[in-house]
Amino acid sequence: MPPPPPSALRPGIIPLRPLGLGDILDGTIKFIRSNPKSVLGLSAIAALLVSVPLAIGQAFVLNTMGGALADPTTPPGELTGVYGVAAQYGGTLISYAIQFVVVTLLTGVLTRILGRAVFGGNLTAGQAWQLVKGRIPALFGVVGLLAAIMLVPMALFVLLFVLLMTAISAGSSSNGTIGLMIGLIFLFVIGYFALYLFIRTRFAFASPIVVLEGKGPIEAMRRSWRLVTGDFWRVLGILLLTSLLVGLVAFVVSVPFTLAGTLFGMLGTGSVANAVVSAVLIALGATLSAMFTYPFEAGVAGLLYADRRMRSEAFDLVLQTAAIEQQRQGWVHASADELWHPSNSARS
Repeated sequence: MPPPPPSALRPGIIPLRPLGLGDILDGTIKFIRSNPKSVLGLSAIAALLVSVPLAIGQAFVLNTMGGALADPTTPPGELTGVYGVAAQYGGTLISYAIQFVVVTLLTGVLTRILGRAVFGGNLTAGQAWQLVKGRIPALFGVVGLLAAIMLVPMALFVLLFVLLMTAISAGSSSNGTIGLMIGLIFLFVIGYFALYLFIRTRFAFASPIVVLEGKGPIEAMRRSWRLVTGDFWRVLGILLLTSLLVGLVAFVVSVPFTLAGTLFGMLGTGSVANAVVSAVLIALGATLSAMFTYPFEAGVAGLLYADRRMRSEAFDLVLQTAAIEQQRQGWVHASADELWHPSNSARS
């Protein structure tokens, strides 16, 4: 009976060979556990910044509804009031704007920390920021381009919806025409979701490439497209599974706080103290859930990127050679970060 093959080197969070699903998920958990102060600390700050405006808007709406429900003369259509609606949508828009900035920065820093963790090294948040700050414009370029790609069909959808509402309110359209437009909107929604999955999968590695390889936005997106080619469905499946897992965890963590915040807000009958408690509880639930969601998704994307390079460029040979040298020296040198450049690939 032949002896089992030797196990792959594992100086850090993953074995230095093509990765299976279990390796990617296990490596992501090890990534978070190996440097919790930087990974979870930064994620908690980012999550709090994103959650607070949304929580304040929701608490204001719930508090307004609580006061309106206590008044039996309030018409059902005016339970939230004009200010409640403004607070809700205003908080949501502010939250999305903050998320665009903060999560982009966080992804860059976490990816740099992940790149060193593959070799068993650690970076503080400050050290990671010093290495990433020069790549911030390119990171925003990638996120901005992806947002623009997705906003164009969304603008068409909004235009179609406005035309439908105008036709219905004017009463100038027949039932057949309205049914056709509703059917087109339904198909458009399905098509848009498929487009989102396609874009997300094809450009899943653009941010890691910007940070670890130093590419510009366009070149990073092109390289991500090439890396995904030949393994599209596997990458899509792992990304979808990751979203399902983190969504489930986020739901379980946030639900108790959200329910408590909702009860405080609605039963407060306009009390300022209840509104404050409601906002704190809602923000706390959203922060706790997102502080695990952000690093987990960034970790999976980064390790999937490493896996695709190992499979398509024999990058595992480069990593193994570097790991053997680091073991000989007894420490992880900063030059390990340069190994991610594509010129170091065995098949470049």
